[in-house]
Amino acid sequence: MAARKPAAKPRVRKCPDCQGKGEIAETVRVGARKGRATADQQAALCLTCFGTGEATD
Repeated sequence: MAARKPAAKPRVRKCPDCQGKGEIAETVRVGARKGRATADQQAALCLTCFGTGEATD
């Protein structure tokens, strides 16, 4: 009987929004009502993949 080959791991696609990093750069907004956008940015969790970096089907 022939030996079985180990199952190949399925190739995981990268998330299109964060390019597989798990976080994105979000613009900082200041102000009470309309929120004026500043030139500053902060890291935020990618809501598409919830920080895993893997694309969901």
